[in-house]
This record gives sequence, structure tokens and C-alpha cells, in this order.
Amino acid sequence: MADRYPSYHALRQNEVEGRDYAIAVQQRQSRVAILAPHGGFIETGTTAIAAAIAADVLSYYSFCGLKPGNNQDLHITSTCFDEPRCHALIATAHSVLTVHGEKSSRDVVFLGGLDEALGTHLERTLGACGFAVEPHHNPRLQGRHAQNICNLGQSGRGVQLELSRGLRSSLFLDHNSAAGLVATPRLQVFAQAVRQGIQECYAGTRTA
Repeated sequence: MADRYPSYHALRQNEVEGRDYAIAVQQRQSRVAILAPHGGFIETGTTAIAAAIAADVLSYYSFCGLKPGNNQDLHITSTCFDEPRCHALIATAHSVLTVHGEKSSRDVVFLGGLDEALGTHLERTLGACGFAVEPHHNPRLQGRHAQNICNLGQSGRGVQLELSRGLRSSLFLDHNSAAGLVATPRLQVFAQAVRQGIQECYAGTRTA
């Protein structure tokens, strides 16, 4: 289904920040920035997952849908995601890692993006913690377009994590709860595995 809005500029003409959506930004001195561009109720769980990965060490951004319904209207495809605060953040990052929600019931991480070095480390650290990792069969969900937000950091190469509904449901007690997500211990296992992959990729540099 095509997005309702082709850009953030178009979205903000019809949706109200603070009522329909919120934006969270945390600038830190890290070489990798963690993004959830379809967070809140757009792709459920991705904001909390991105925040868990970032912890208090990595730069972080989330665009969060807050509407009581029809949050999919707030989805801006990753090759058109032009929200200015996001672009200001990733301009300071060597690489970008984005967290997305994928609809399948399998328990799997679909790994994409152009940063193959970081991707290799993440595949190993996630696999060592028992997470299934594979590329997505749909080229549109592989994060390999040069204009994908994950590839717009300083290096021009980033990582896209498409997390299946089956995986996300294992990270929270009630993945579909409107009252708020309660994390399971597996969320921290996942977040730590991702951070470890980032740290190993950038071993020897001042910060991840």
C-alpha cells in the first residue's frame, strides 16, 4: 500500500506534532546512530527496541505515531524520510542502524543495508545469542537503496534491521497492548547482542 504522505513536509501539513506524532532525539558522541523512523504505533515495538539498543551510549532517534487509530498514515518510506531533526542527527554519525517492524509470524531478524562489515558482525553476535538472521526475500525490504535513511550517514553505508512480528512479540509481554509495552528479558539480550556487534566492528575507535 502506498504511503499517504510522500514526505515529512507533506505529513506536517495535516498531522499535529505532540498530538498525532512525537519525535525523540538523543545526540551522543557515537559513530553509529540508532533510528526507529516508524516508531510508536506505526510499527509497534520499534521505538522501545531502538532505545534499548542505544541505551545511554549511542545516538538515538524515533518518529513515534500517537494516533488512536490509522497510524499507518504516518509511515514515510525510508527512501523519502526527510524529517530535519533526523537528518541533522545522522549527519554526525559515521553509520546508521534503523529498526523496522516486518509483518511475518516467524521469529527472525531480516538483515539489510549497505554496511556489509557491520552487518557481518551483527549476524555473528545475534546468531550467537540464538537469533535467526537472514536477508529478506523482498528487495524493497533489504535497505540497499542509496537514498534509504540507513545509508545516509557519513559513510554512505548503514544497516537496516527488519524485525518480524514473531520476533517483536517475543520481546514484550503483550506486543499489541495499547496500555504500553512491558519488555521481556529477551529484549535486553537482543539489544546487547546488537551493541556488541557494533562495538566489535568499531574496535579500536574512540567510541562506537
